[in-house]
Amino acid sequence: MKNGAENMEVVSNDYRIKTVLGRLELIIDNENERIGKDAQFDLKVSNAHKSRCLYELTMLFRTTSPQELAVKHIEQMHALKAKLATNARRVEAHLHAVRTVADLLKNAVRDADGDGTYTQEQFLYSES
Repeated sequence: MKNGAENMEVVSNDYRIKTVLGRLELIIDNENERIGKDAQFDLKVSNAHKSRCLYELTMLFRTTSPQELAVKHIEQMHALKAKLATNARRVEAHLHAVRTVADLLKNAVRDADGDGTYTQEQFLYSES
């Protein structure tokens, strides 16, 4: 009887791993497609979904021996690894662009404040 229960657990874990891997792949594909192109895309929400899937996989892999992983999962994980590498590059490029725009805005505000009038700091008395 115990052997049947163990087989059901393996099948259940196999199905859960397949489901989470599929969901993660969809999230990453969507993020890779939309990041930097779709102004309505919410990177924070997408990242939360991605993190949740990675957490679920971590929990599933803790209870699954490597011998129980189906070959198709291993192949899917290799493909997912390549997609995650692309995703990391795109997220980094996006963050770099965001920092660049923020710096431009900060400099524009600073330049607008320096309109030729004196600032309060210039009137502070200093004993040198």
